[in-house]
Formats: sequence, structure tokens, C-alpha cells
Amino acid sequence: MKRAVYLCITVFLLLASNVYGQLSVGENGTLKGLAYTDYYWFAQSHNDSYEGKNGFWFRRIYLTYEHDLGNSFSSRVRLEMSNPGDLSSGSKMSTVVKDAYLKWSNEQHQILAGISGSPTFGLTEDVWGYRAVEKAPQDLFSFGSSRDFGIAFKGALGSEEKWNYHFFLGNGNSNGTEMNKGKKIMGALGYYITENWVVQGYFDYNSTGDEPGARDHYTLQGFTGYESEELNVGFLYARQHLEALLGTGPTELDLVSVFANAKINDKLHGFIRADHLLDPYAGGPTTSYLPMSDQGKPLFLVGGVDISLAEQVHLMPNIESVLYRVDEQGNSPDADIVPRLTLFYSF
Repeated sequence: MKRAVYLCITVFLLLASNVYGQLSVGENGTLKGLAYTDYYWFAQSHNDSYEGKNGFWFRRIYLTYEHDLGNSFSSRVRLEMSNPGDLSSGSKMSTVVKDAYLKWSNEQHQILAGISGSPTFGLTEDVWGYRAVEKAPQDLFSFGSSRDFGIAFKGALGSEEKWNYHFFLGNGNSNGTEMNKGKKIMGALGYYITENWVVQGYFDYNSTGDEPGARDHYTLQGFTGYESEELNVGFLYARQHLEALLGTGPTELDLVSVFANAKINDKLHGFIRADHLLDPYAGGPTTSYLPMSDQGKPLFLVGGVDISLAEQVHLMPNIESVLYRVDEQGNSPDADIVPRLTLFYSF
């Protein structure tokens, strides 16, 4: 594992040195990055072993190299470094390849080959606008991955470009290698009703082949959003069906989310979001940076303010919490309450 990390860093440093030389002679290469880090405090938790824990961590550091290859081709490599976010292992930061693709593009269409962004929640994340604070709802509750390995087709349709599409044929294993005989098909089709209002429908089907313990699944979701310089608003409904395992029935997961962010003045914005999973979340205990209970139906809430210290530096005090619906016996896990001070900067 260490060898792989050292190799990734070495390759990236070589690329960076190459970029510097190319930029100095006017070539079309760019090197950029961003980071978001928190001071966190688990003021209350459903798990007594987490309660009271606090500290600093880097949730993400990205280093990205992009280069124009000419004749409509370009390439991108992005490395992601992060803490494990499990509150227990004490492991050091790890490095993975987040993006690695070759892109062909013209005025309206693009073809990407390699590891690239999936269409599962790209639009949702854009309208939400605060990935530095928290993942998109579908990402937080593991409805899909932000990346996949395969071939993607995306672009706009029509002279006014009101229609946009993003279709992806991938491994279905995020940015990892293929581990089964199946493939994942994803597709999103959006339409701009006005300059500000957009609606999008999305589907995916992930065939896991005959891998033991794996479950084929499909997802359907609808999203509508409003975007402007003063206000962003989003509404999401998603349903995921997981095929039955031996001795169990199929699983249906339903997710509803609403969020907004607004400009208060030139240096201050506010944001708020609520996600409700209408079923217990089996993956809750392993959620990075915010372990949840798998014994209740979670209602995730986050709110805060965005203070612009500079154009590329933002300080964002926020509070995340997870409430759990009471079951038929009148029981529910204790709420999770996590105040945080989030710092975001890009370079």
C-alpha cells in the first residue's frame, strides 16, 4: 500500500515539474488544487464511544493537472488525499487517483475515457454548492459513487442548449478495478426551463454478475433546482432497488432532500439542508466523518454560514445533526450532533 502511495506522489511531482516547464514556455497545462479541513466536536452521538471526540482533520485535498493536447483532445489527472474519517483507526492520510481520463470535445459534446465524474449527483452537487461542507445527498447515503471507470458521453442539445445529457458505461466499482462480470449503466437528462430553473431525470442499473454476496440494483431519481447569484434551491427524490440475497427479500430505499443557500452580502452566505432516508441506513456505522446508526430512519440536517476571507479562502461554521424516527415500540437511537468549523481554500 505504501509503495502505491509513494508511486502516486512521485508521478504527480514529475507531472508538476513538467507543468511548470510547460507553463513557463506558454504551453496549455495547468496545475491547481483545493482543500477542506475541519475542527470537529461530537457534542452528542448515538454511539457512546464517539461522544466528546474532537480534533482537526483534512477531509479532502485535491491536486489536479490538466493539459490541452490539441485537435480537440485534453487530459486530466487528479489525486485525492484524505483522512480515514472513521474516528477510531488513527490511520494517516491516504492517496488515491480520483480522475484520470482522456477527453475529446467540440462545441456541444464530449467523450471521456478513463476515470471521470459519474452523472449520479453532479447537478445536485453543483446546485447545493457546498461540497466542502458535506457530500451531495445521494453520495452521503451511498446511492452511488462520484466517479467510475469507463466511457462517458455528455453535452448539450439544440441551438439554445436547453437540453443536456450525460451517459456513462462503467465498471460500477467507483475508481477501483472491475471485480465482477457485470457493468453499470448510468444516464441523466436535464432541461433548463428558464435561465435559472433546471429539471433532471436520472437512472442507473448496476449488474454485479455472479459475484458471491453482490446485489444487482437500479436507481431512479428526479431533481429540480434553481440557480442564481443570489439564491440556489434544490429538491430531490431518489429510489433505489436492491435485488434479494439468498434468504432475504429485496430492499427498497427512498431518499428525499431539500436545500438552499443564499447571499446575505458580498462577504457572507448562508446555507441549510435536510435529507430524509425513509428506511434504516445499513451503511450508517461506516459513514466517513459522520457515523450514523443503522437502527433508525435518519433525518440529516446541516446549516451554517460561509464567510469569505478572500476570493479563494472561505471559513464556514456549521452544525451537522442526525435525528432518528421513533419505531413502533417507541424507541430510537440518540441524535448525533456535530458542530464544526470548516476551512476551504483553493490554489
